[in-house]
Amino acid sequence: MKFRSLGRFDWDVSALGFGCMRLPSRRINKLRADTKMSKDLIRYGIDQGINYVDTAWPYHLGDSEKVLGKALKDGYRERVFLVTKLPMFMVRRAEHFDKYLKSQLKRLQTDHIDAYLFHALGAGSFEKVKKFGLLDKMEQAKKDGTIGGIGFSFHDTLPVFKEIIDYYSWDLTLVQYNYMDTNIQATTQGIKYAHSKGVAVAVMEPLKGGTLANLSEEGQQIIDSASVKRTTADWALQFVWNMSEVSVVLSGMNSKKMVDANCASADKSEANSFTDQDKIVVESLANTFRNKLAVPCTACGYCMPCPEGVNIPQNFACLNNASLETSRLRRIMAKRAYKKLANSKDKVDKNNPNGNSGLCIQCNQCVPKCPQQINIPQQLKKVNEKLGKTLF
Repeated sequence: MKFRSLGRFDWDVSALGFGCMRLPSRRINKLRADTKMSKDLIRYGIDQGINYVDTAWPYHLGDSEKVLGKALKDGYRERVFLVTKLPMFMVRRAEHFDKYLKSQLKRLQTDHIDAYLFHALGAGSFEKVKKFGLLDKMEQAKKDGTIGGIGFSFHDTLPVFKEIIDYYSWDLTLVQYNYMDTNIQATTQGIKYAHSKGVAVAVMEPLKGGTLANLSEEGQQIIDSASVKRTTADWALQFVWNMSEVSVVLSGMNSKKMVDANCASADKSEANSFTDQDKIVVESLANTFRNKLAVPCTACGYCMPCPEGVNIPQNFACLNNASLETSRLRRIMAKRAYKKLANSKDKVDKNNPNGNSGLCIQCNQCVPKCPQQINIPQQLKKVNEKLGKTLF
């Protein structure tokens, strides 16, 4: 197993982390985790050298933290850097911080959590952090020794990410990143920005929830013809590990075969190791997915700024993510990402465009700027029709 620096933490972290959101499920209720299989699998991963484990309150309807607590008994707790998250969607007042942290320590059967994150922090939930003084709560817990570091996971736009990073001296951030999501959510720029501030960066969704594992015939031909032989998953993982700013890449593994394959991939990981040919292969793979997209937007940003504050690339990314996803749940998540964009003029920040497609006034100023020759106002109308109404 290869190891990397984890920002300010005194911990050499395994390049591969174990994400406990997709543990082996029960035979009857697929949303719940199978306790024995999950426990055995987590321990198997740790035995292979994985020393970073990530979970959260809602994963597997609460089973994830409970199973992980059982898995980390018998000496396994001391071998890992343990991360879980405050369920921001359930926090309604300051006292809820203590309530959920106490419950999570009990679920995990531990007296401390190595890093405690605000779960899925975005513009709205960040205001809740400030309103309830939750950073003060975090600092008190850190002083008491019940948490070791303070951070947040993130699903919003780059301007919001940078605002949050600048607000506090964070220890850790967890962001979605893969070769299709380089210009949405935190983006490549955001990862570099966080790292420059001394914040350790963990990456989730390196295969975009499995989407990047389902190559077309054209994509398979690209891999087969590459001079370096890698599996589909290996190409996606190595792309993220190539970034020196990334400390650890999480994978939601549900079988020993997957653990073995990802550990073998991690053994070959190296920052700044991609050749020009490697970069061409990954870009070619990305293009095969872009051909399936509803809008052929490359998120180059030439269309920006929009005079009405519409974040044009982000709107198209929401629609494209929805068009690529195969599961109903993930399509709903893509729609919710769209809902986070501002839907009225009084909520728009024109200095950091955050508006949704419904604010487009068809001024057409963006059209001649687009290298892809996209009829942007027409496509923005499509975004609003698809994402602005009912769930999928």
